Amino acid sequence: MNCFRMTKKAVASLALCVCAALAAGTAGATEGGGGTYPNGAEGVMAGALPPPGMYYLNYLTHYSADRLNDKDGNRVPIDFHVNVSVNVMRPLYMSSVQVGGGTLGFYTIIPLVDISGTGTAGAVKDRTKSGLGDISVGSLVAWHGKNWHTAAGLDVTMPTGQYDKAESFNIGRNYWTFQPVLAGTLLTDEGLELSAKVMYDINTKNTDTEYASGQEFHFDYATAYHMGPWTMGATGYFYKQVTNDEANGVKVGTDGYKGQVFAVGPTIKYDYKNMSLEAKYQKEMLVENRPEGDKYWLKLIWAF
Repeated sequence: MNCFRMTKKAVASLALCVCAALAAGTAGATEGGGGTYPNGAEGVMAGALPPPGMYYLNYLTHYSADRLNDKDGNRVPIDFHVNVSVNVMRPLYMSSVQVGGGTLGFYTIIPLVDISGTGTAGAVKDRTKSGLGDISVGSLVAWHGKNWHTAAGLDVTMPTGQYDKAESFNIGRNYWTFQPVLAGTLLTDEGLELSAKVMYDINTKNTDTEYASGQEFHFDYATAYHMGPWTMGATGYFYKQVTNDEANGVKVGTDGYKGQVFAVGPTIKYDYKNMSLEAKYQKEMLVENRPEGDKYWLKLIWAF
């Protein structure tokens, strides 16, 4: 696999790891790398959905990377630096309808993406692109107990973002993704919290390239402590592609371009009246077939 192909996949990966675009040869991990979900977006109180009502969630995130790892976790010798900034808008409606003892809810995820890249390789040299990413819609059911909160749902990501198979920078992925979701939060009387949001991505084929990206398992997590309106702790994510990429029905590369990444970092959250604000940083490590970088988040929740 030549350096141009590896760079091309890396650049698209960075955009899509962050934005659900959300994100991020010898380096691939699905076509363009990464997945449709912005790993690390959730964490604190991930399984604790709010009571019936209308809510607005806004995620502002920035991802930066200048390293691309191969299937063994070794650095690929490519000179590049990519920055991806994304603003994700997520209106959420929790109804009063009961399903299986839980509350039914609906939401939409709308990402606005800005990508910039520099490097000596032609695919990334001094490139920028901005626009609407791939929009997701979803529904869920949430259950609540004294200390346990859980939710289950399904996200559907549509190919609404800009895509051109001849371009090295693409905001959209040009295929559909169906993502079952299961989330849970344990919050003790003493204020200790353990949360996780577990997802599994089933991708359709990109009909422009006849490339079928592999299925992906990933989860966001948090361990934190609540002190009045403040919450502090650590959040992060784990991602593992579990089936091979295929081009024209044939496995791509020796390992199907299966990607992997683990990330962890500090978080702080403040609740005030009908809103909350959370800031967090996540450092990627144990990376295979993907870029390795740093991710920053600012998350707002507003109850109407």
